[in-house]
Amino acid sequence: MTRSARPTEKLLQVAKHGSRRQQYSASTKRALVAVAREHFATEGYAGTSLDTIVAGARVTKGALYHHFSGKQAVFEAVFEHVEADAARQITAALEDASDPWQKAMAGLQAFLEVVQEPTYQRIVIQEGPAILGYERFREQEERSTFGIVRDIVRSVLESSTYQLDEAMVETFSRIFFGAMSAAGESVSTAEDPGLASARVEAAIGFLLTGIRTLAEQGVSVPDPASTPHT
Repeated sequence: MTRSARPTEKLLQVAKHGSRRQQYSASTKRALVAVAREHFATEGYAGTSLDTIVAGARVTKGALYHHFSGKQAVFEAVFEHVEADAARQITAALEDASDPWQKAMAGLQAFLEVVQEPTYQRIVIQEGPAILGYERFREQEERSTFGIVRDIVRSVLESSTYQLDEAMVETFSRIFFGAMSAAGESVSTAEDPGLASARVEAAIGFLLTGIRTLAEQGVSVPDPASTPHT
């Protein structure tokens, strides 16, 4: 019994040590991202060095390179982290709204609150496009906030009298997402972000009201497939 149990004990010990290494590795990565996020938000990408990040996380540079290929990879991880936080904040704001139109306005208000946060402004709006490149920036953005916008737009359209195919739902979603992205940038760079936010909320709220009114009046969206085009 003793001899047959020893291999099992060794396997359990190996698994235990492996689990500890994984936990340590994960905690190291979290620490690096947390420290980098703080410095990127305050000093910017150019003003933050890898030495500063590893010193703040109290790890070696070798530990950083175990998780990231370099400074840009660290920034991308921070960018994803900030966007994920924004998505959770917006999603939470939708929980108390049952009516699709109210949900749309709640999502807009939450988004406008997010874009006024200094960390989001610096990392996502100001630094993101330049550091990640336009295509990569859009890919990251669409994986987070765009999904929320598409769900909101879909629920609004489905609650109306409009009968739209998936391609048109996607078109509406991208139009609203583009408008909100541009609006977010204008709010973040405005001299008075609060006033700029109020203007955006009023403008997009007016557009949503117009769509709702047209739907209630039975006005349909033109079918592109039946419209002559060149």
